[in-house]
Amino acid sequence: MSMGFRGLAIGAMGVMALPVAASQAAQPAAKPQYVLISFDGAHDNSLWDRSLKLADETGARFTYFLSCVYLLGPQDKALYKPPGMKAGRSNVGFATSREDAAQRLGHVWSAFQGGNEIASHGCGHFDGKDWTKADWAAEFAQFDDILARGWQINGLKAPAGWDAFVKGSIKGFRAPYLSTGADLNPALKKAGFTFDASTVTRGPQVPVREGEPATFGLPMIPEGPASKRIISMDYNLFVRHSGGKERPDEAAEFAERTYKAFADMFDAEYSGARRPVQMGFHFTLMNGGAYWTALERFARTFCVKADVKCVSYSDWLAANPGRDVVAAGG
Repeated sequence: MSMGFRGLAIGAMGVMALPVAASQAAQPAAKPQYVLISFDGAHDNSLWDRSLKLADETGARFTYFLSCVYLLGPQDKALYKPPGMKAGRSNVGFATSREDAAQRLGHVWSAFQGGNEIASHGCGHFDGKDWTKADWAAEFAQFDDILARGWQINGLKAPAGWDAFVKGSIKGFRAPYLSTGADLNPALKKAGFTFDASTVTRGPQVPVREGEPATFGLPMIPEGPASKRIISMDYNLFVRHSGGKERPDEAAEFAERTYKAFADMFDAEYSGARRPVQMGFHFTLMNGGAYWTALERFARTFCVKADVKCVSYSDWLAANPGRDVVAAGG
C-alpha cells in the first residue's frame, strides 16, 4: 500500500521512500572527448621508440602516416618510381641502410600490434596538387607494393600476419604538404581508402562523413601572445616561432606556447561541444624538441583522463559510425 504526499511514498514495509532529486536522476553519460594525434613521415627510429613509449605510458593510440621511401635503403631506392619522374627520386631521402629500414619495419609492426594505426603518406613526399588520378593510383600502388615486400627487400622474412596487415589495415591517407587537387579524392575512393586527413578547418570540427572517404581537417587554433590562428602541426609552429630556423636555446618558451595552444583547444572542446581535437607532428625534433616536449606533456595530462579517448583516426570512425555530419570548414 502506498499514498502520495508531496512526492513521498510509503512502501509495502512501511518505510518512507524519498524522491530522487532531479540532479540525482540517471543522466545520459557525456560523450567522450576524442583526441587524434598523428605523425607524418614516421622516419627516425629513435622517435618511433619515443612515441611508442608515450603510447604505452598514457594509453594513447596514434596514427602514423608512413612515407614508403623510408623502407628502402640507398641500394634499393630505384624500386620507387615517382609519377612523371626518374626512378629513385625522393624529396625526403630514403632509409640510411637496409638495417635502418629493417628496424623501421619492426617499429611499424610493433605499433600496429599495439593498437596504433599505420596510414599512408605516399612515398616520395612530392606535391601532388597537379597529379592526375593515374598519378595518384601509381603512388598508392607503389606504397602498397613496397610495404608488402619491405621485409624481403631488406633481406628478412616478414612476420606472420604481415600480408593481411598490408592488404586490410591501410585505410587512411594524408597528402604531403597537405596539398591536394581535384583528382585526389576520386583516386582515394577508387583505391579503397576510408579517410583522408589532408584538409584544414577553422578550429576543431567534426569530420565530414558525407560520401567516401571521410574527411578530417587539422584545426587552425589560436596561439601566442596575439592569439593568431595557426594549423595545429609542429612544422607550422616551427615556422611561426623561429622562421623555420633552429633556435634550441628558446625551446622552453616554444614548448610552453605550444602546450598552451593545445591545452586551450582541448579545454574549449572538453567544456563545450566535445568535437574531436587533432594535432600533427613529424619525426623531427625542431627547435630543440620543443614540439615533442609539448606533445608529451599534453598526452600525460589529458590522454589519461577517464572520459578522454586519444585514439587513431580509424578508431574514431569505428566509434562514431555515420554520426554528426557537418560541412567541411564550418
